[in-house]
Formats: sequence, C-alpha cells, structure tokens
Amino acid sequence: MQFSFTSEQEELRSVLRRYFEDTSPTSTVRRLMETERGWDAADWRGLHDQIGLGGVHVPEAYGGLGLGFVELGIVVEEMGRALVCSPFFASSVLATTAILNAADETQKAEFLPKLASGETVATLAFAEPNGRWDVEGVGMTARPGGGRYRLDGVKSFVLDGASADLFIVLARAPGSQGSQGLSLFTVRRDAPGLTVQPLAALDPTRKLARLAFEGVEADLLGEPEGAAAPFARTLAQACAMLASEMVGGAERLRESALEYASLRMQFGRLISSFQSMKHKQADMLLEVELAKSAAYYAAAAADDDAADFPAVAHLAKAMASDTYLQTAIHTIQIHGGIGFTWDNDTHLWFKRAKSSEVFLGDAAWHRERMIQTWAA
Repeated sequence: MQFSFTSEQEELRSVLRRYFEDTSPTSTVRRLMETERGWDAADWRGLHDQIGLGGVHVPEAYGGLGLGFVELGIVVEEMGRALVCSPFFASSVLATTAILNAADETQKAEFLPKLASGETVATLAFAEPNGRWDVEGVGMTARPGGGRYRLDGVKSFVLDGASADLFIVLARAPGSQGSQGLSLFTVRRDAPGLTVQPLAALDPTRKLARLAFEGVEADLLGEPEGAAAPFARTLAQACAMLASEMVGGAERLRESALEYASLRMQFGRLISSFQSMKHKQADMLLEVELAKSAAYYAAAAADDDAADFPAVAHLAKAMASDTYLQTAIHTIQIHGGIGFTWDNDTHLWFKRAKSSEVFLGDAAWHRERMIQTWAA
C-alpha cells in the first residue's frame, strides 16, 4: 500500500489550496451560510468548469477524471480546510458513490455524466428520524406497482436535501428486517407526494433536510432487494472521505492556534513560550497527524479494495471525529475570550467539527462497528 503522495497528487493539493483560498475566504463562508440553499451556483459551476472536480473518482467513460479515493480524499480534505460551502460531499461523494456501487451500466450512463459535470445535484437519503445510520434503522417501505415503486416514509438529516435535484433513497420491502429486502431508488425533486423541509442545524455551513414520502413514485437503482452490500460499501467509502474532510479542518484549526499563540502577549511574554502551551501544541500536532494517517490509510485501502477496508474506514472516522472536535476546543481555549465571539472565525470550524462528529455516526458507534467487523 502507498504511504506517500505522488508528485501529481501533491500538485493537485497545491492547486486546490490556492483555489479555495481565493474562492472560499471566511467572508464568503459567512455570506453563504446565511442563505437558504447554503451555496452559490456560480461557485458550483466553477468547481466543474475550472478545475473539473465533479467526477474525480468517476470513470472517464462516464465523463469523470478516472482517479481514485486518494485523490477524492485530497479534494475533500482541502474543502474541509477552507470550509467550502457547496453540495460536493452530498452529490459527488455520497450520491455518485452510491450509483457507482449499485447501478447497472445503463443507469450509470444516464446519471454519472450529469453528476460529473455538475448539471445535476444529487444526495443520498438513508437516515430516518430515529437517528440511526445503519440499515437496521431503515423503516421506509417500497411497494412495486406498474413497473415502478411507491415509497412511503420519512428520511431525515439528508445532506443538502433542500437544494438537490435528485435523491438516491434507501427503502425496504414491506415486512423485511435488517439487511434483507433493501433496495435503492431514484426520485426527482418534483415527484408528486414528496415534501422537502429544511432542518435547523448547529452547523449553518452544512444544510440538512427532512424528506416526507407519501406514495412517491420511484425508479429502482440496481438489483431489487440487493442494496445491502452496495450501501454498506458506500457508507464505508463516505466515512473514509468524511475523515479526510475532518482532518483538513483540524489542521487548519491547529495552524490557527499556533499562529495566535505566536502573536499573543501575556505578562510581557508570548504565550507560545509557556511550557503548558508548548505541551498543548505538541499534543495537537500529534493527534492531528495520527488522524491524518488513519484517513490517508482508509482512502488508500478503498482504492486497493483491501479486505480490512470497512474496519479501517470505521477507525478513520472515529479518530477524525475525536481529533477534530478536541482540536476545535483547544483552539478556542488558546484564543481566550475572543475565541467565543461571533467576530472570531474559530467558531465556524468548531460547529463543523461538532456536526461532522455525529454525521454518519459518532466515534463510539464507529469503534463498536470496527470491533464487530474485525471479529467477524
């Protein structure tokens, strides 16, 4: 397994960092997070037309770049660092990956080119109001009829659900339980019987929505009642990518804390000269680097289709969750009283850290799943 980035991958990171520094300053983040949609259409087009990010891991045959999860991880890591407000994770990571894992060739040819170009914004709807992130929490039913299916139930915590054009929905056959009877479906935003309601969230830079389905007609994606394995793979890959996004934010916070400590004077000395501060900065560096290693390993394992990839993805998400939030807490403490104010930007990353901690499952849940996976 490759444990270092190639020169091309490092150049990709360099290009992305410069691009996001120019296009996603905190002034832009603050402006966009106050809007209902949470992102700008022109910026979204720029991601695709200027640097072609929509189809990073989509095969070239479907209009993508034909790269892998290591490169996709670099993209989301730099997005997390800059706190980019866009539906990239929902559309290009969650929905696109689900289609790659579950769809047949005809469906891939139909959906992937539009997702890769940014023409279509999609998201994956699988969690429900019970707050569970596994298939045991799926209660939405899908009943066949007239060559299509009718969906009934509610999906919640749908990332960018209020602005998506297409929903990839996980539902089950009536009477089924666990991983049995699960199928994936495609639903258009304008489908009759579908109600989309934005949700109030702690993190205003990441919009969530509630979807209510009342006899909504949907098209099957992939094999009927064969979604358990593709969904499990999609969730593991998404967790690995979320871990990369989180370590990008954690690194940005760590650098911010170090920069502030190197400027702040107290008792006639820079606070960076205090022994306790040196210990805290060293601890932060160690924790962030360890979380990075886990995230990078998970991305490489996803590309290599390693046997231990599901367990590694759980580990990476757990480590990134703890590290991101703890780094945010340390950064606010180092900034002192100003770190709690609205005028200081630290709270933007703190809220993203908290929302990312629980999105797709918290650290305790992932550690439990990791143990179960390795024991199986």
